[in-house]
Amino acid sequence: MATKISYRIGNDDLILETGRLAKQANGSIYAQYAGSAVIATVCASSSSQEGLDYVPLTVDYNEKYYAAGKIPGGFIKRESRPKDKEILVSRLIDRPMRPLFDKAFGRDIQIVPTTISSDMINPPDILAVIASSAAVTISDIPFNGPVAAARIAYLDGEYVINPTFEQIEKADMEIVVAGTAEGITMVEGGAHEVSEEVMLGALDKASEFIKVICKLQEDLRAQVGKEKLPLSPMKVELANREAIRAEAYPRLSAALYVKGKFERRAACDAVKSDLTAKYAEQLADAVQKKLFDALFEDMEYSILRTTILEKGVRVDGRGTEDIRDITCEIGVLPRPHGSAVFTRGETQALAVATLGTVFDEQVFDDIEGDRREHFLLHYNFPPYSVGEVGRMGTGRREIGHGYLARRSLEPMVPSREAFPYTVRVVSEILESNGSSSMASVCGGTLSMLHAGVPMKAPVAGIAMGLITEGDKYAILSDILGEEDHLGDMDFKVAGTERGITGFQMDIKIAGVSTEIMKNALAQAKRGRLHILGIMNKTISKPSAQISEYAPRIEVMKIETDKIGALIGPGGKNIKAISEQFSVTINTENDGTVTIYGKTAKHALGARDAVKGIVEDPEVGRIYEGTVKRIMDFGAFVEILPGKEGLCHISKLSRTRVANVSDVVKEGQHIPVKLLEIDKMGRLNLSYVDALGDDADK
Repeated sequence: MATKISYRIGNDDLILETGRLAKQANGSIYAQYAGSAVIATVCASSSSQEGLDYVPLTVDYNEKYYAAGKIPGGFIKRESRPKDKEILVSRLIDRPMRPLFDKAFGRDIQIVPTTISSDMINPPDILAVIASSAAVTISDIPFNGPVAAARIAYLDGEYVINPTFEQIEKADMEIVVAGTAEGITMVEGGAHEVSEEVMLGALDKASEFIKVICKLQEDLRAQVGKEKLPLSPMKVELANREAIRAEAYPRLSAALYVKGKFERRAACDAVKSDLTAKYAEQLADAVQKKLFDALFEDMEYSILRTTILEKGVRVDGRGTEDIRDITCEIGVLPRPHGSAVFTRGETQALAVATLGTVFDEQVFDDIEGDRREHFLLHYNFPPYSVGEVGRMGTGRREIGHGYLARRSLEPMVPSREAFPYTVRVVSEILESNGSSSMASVCGGTLSMLHAGVPMKAPVAGIAMGLITEGDKYAILSDILGEEDHLGDMDFKVAGTERGITGFQMDIKIAGVSTEIMKNALAQAKRGRLHILGIMNKTISKPSAQISEYAPRIEVMKIETDKIGALIGPGGKNIKAISEQFSVTINTENDGTVTIYGKTAKHALGARDAVKGIVEDPEVGRIYEGTVKRIMDFGAFVEILPGKEGLCHISKLSRTRVANVSDVVKEGQHIPVKLLEIDKMGRLNLSYVDALGDDADK
């Protein structure tokens, strides 16, 4: 029997229904808002495994083209591998929910949210988060939720909850906030240089909505919720635990503060190896070894947090607000259009910018409609960046980090109208020890400026951390890899000198106060401005000229009644120009002509040829003409394609000329001035010498 519950949001109801669809899953929810609908299911494996030190959770969000009444494009007419957007939404669901599952449950968990209807007005991703949480909440799978999410847009000075696609497009800021009734656990979004105060206001607005939707899920669980399955906690304890801890703790306290990532890890491993050898007989048992490893992780966690809170000293000796040494280099590669290396401590990103044409734009075939992007950012994290052996490829992490970096830079990338190039930035992470995504933002800025992209303002990013214990807390600037997992909050802020452009935050504890958030954002701003100051010393404005190896794009406006003349009968004229100069020419109905050339020489030659067809000769103007024919009385010179004039023998020099061929030759390029257009439309020219004088004076 179906059970349904609803809540009014704006002009429509959010509906959560269970008991009608996908009834064999552990939990199933059909969620609908206006014309968008998602069905989310959750299943758990039948057997459990004791002692897992992670949650075996998989989230597979997927969108069906039929949801929007579309058939997939391409040769294969069915949905296949996940699109980047589906992977990003899967991460959006995974991040706030994963910490709320108990490791002691010990079973594989799979959440499958599927968008099965889309009105192409209301984004389905927020619906997918709510449906996924509700499915787990009413299921028999232990879960410390529920979770809810809200999208907040800042539009015309007002906050809009769960805006439409159209409102998102116009907004100054758009963030997705997820959390429980106790507090926010995740934030992700982008903005057009908004202040920290605007960001805080959005978080407060989202919190109110999240509490209401969590209560809605609790009400549904009260009606149809299943009895939860038991956990499978580890029943065995580590033998000699206190003795091992007493011996290892002081040695680890020293080893954890050795300078250098690999030196520090080696020092810690040496302590662990000594204890492993001492208790080898006991640790031959796999369960004891797992408990032994867990103890060492707990000790490292405790030592690092305590030292930061009590002494204000971090693992590499820095204070809480200190930022590691930064170096910036540009022009590091000879052929790419723009390149830079950004190094911050032991994190290093090689960013390479490539300029392309409109034909290089990324085309997206999504259920909300086809769209094109003229700014792309791809992030690569090879295993050698952390000194390891592993598989090469693009996983969910690479897509997520690249998306954050792209969102942070995109508001400052010029529009197509201002800069008619497609811009692709690739960030190759060469070393990693703390926030390679923010290094990609900094490196991306440097590489684009080096390539001559007229960015509205430089963008820098910084990763921040938080450690709390009771009333005590410490905010950490520019966190290391070791500090990432031991903190209570990990957040990344990117922006310009004027405001925030990109934001991502994961909170591992409930109840981070407004005061902490305000102080954290203020400290992040100081760090961001410090990094921008260093970047600006290397390059702060776009290069005056783009690379000679980049394609050249020329945009010009012609009178609409000249479009036919440019194209010519059967496209004859435009085809001839394209073939002669090896360019592609695109004309639009409003008279905009765009010329795409492999080099500046090709594009400029084609531009002049187009002008020759569409422009009328202008009296008094000097043209670079080509001598076509020599006669006894003068030379005929082509000043524009198809337009010739006569340079009379008397106009070839200020002194007497005996023979025309003594001054000019056929095929020679000479500067000539258009003296007049007579009543019969004939062009009369005068030769201009190297000094700029013409023979008519």
